[in-house]
Amino acid sequence: MSSALADLAGASAAKGLVWGAEPAPAARYAAECALADLAARRAEIPLALWLSPAPAHGVPVNAVLGALGDLAPADLTAAAAAGFRVLKVKVGLAPPGEELRRLAALAPHLPAGVALRLDANGAWTLAQAQRMTAGLLGLTELGLQVESLEEPLRDPGDADLRRLQAEVGFPLALDESLHHPGSAWDLTALPVRRLVVKPAVVGGLGRTLALADQARTAGLELVLTCLIESAAGLWPTVALAAALGSDIPQGLATAQWLARDLGVPPRPMDGWIGVPSGPGSGFCPWGDHPGQRHAQP
Repeated sequence: MSSALADLAGASAAKGLVWGAEPAPAARYAAECALADLAARRAEIPLALWLSPAPAHGVPVNAVLGALGDLAPADLTAAAAAGFRVLKVKVGLAPPGEELRRLAALAPHLPAGVALRLDANGAWTLAQAQRMTAGLLGLTELGLQVESLEEPLRDPGDADLRRLQAEVGFPLALDESLHHPGSAWDLTALPVRRLVVKPAVVGGLGRTLALADQARTAGLELVLTCLIESAAGLWPTVALAAALGSDIPQGLATAQWLARDLGVPPRPMDGWIGVPSGPGSGFCPWGDHPGQRHAQP
């Protein structure tokens, strides 16, 4: 964490908003992003550089393809042609056998070097998850590559997750389970290999950086993703991802979810989101962009 960010946490404008114990972590994150953006602009440096002395110049991101049942082979080839190498797909919406048959039909159409990031959203019992993961491993001979599997278990207990992780070669990941009321995961003994972290749920840039440091020390992978955020929230999250500098595709290609936005959002090109080189996070409201002084379409 940068000393500037630590100073910001103690600033009177941020007291009780950023580091307090009260609820509303998304509001705390929004307030801290605004304050950090302002501080970086005043320092005349990009927010990513304000957060880290050596940020990445670009952030790799995954494509978001929706539910497995809605996918066609053309969706895979289109995403790959757009430069994405990891494609996120929702599973757990149909019985494991049916979803394995769908994946078997799609596997031959998955371009070389492209993998699926599957998200079950806590859909399965341990037995169902084991059937699914065994089936996924069997589909590798058809060309299916699984980059990771998020939230496989309905009841994500330590022993069951550890057992399931030991049975597969790809990372299992926790997302929502990390923040369930009463949950108290020990990152030094986490039963899976990856964390999926929403900074607006964690409650701050500084908190997320601290969590990333803990994960790195524990040998865990970390992927940043987001809630349904506008451009005002996405740009600082891109800067945060650049500060972390991971080569794992991040879950930040979400601007297309909104029909209207507050400003020009970060959009991927060739599977990457470029990090702005100007002062601040890169966010400007509609009408403030040079060459775009008009209302949002």
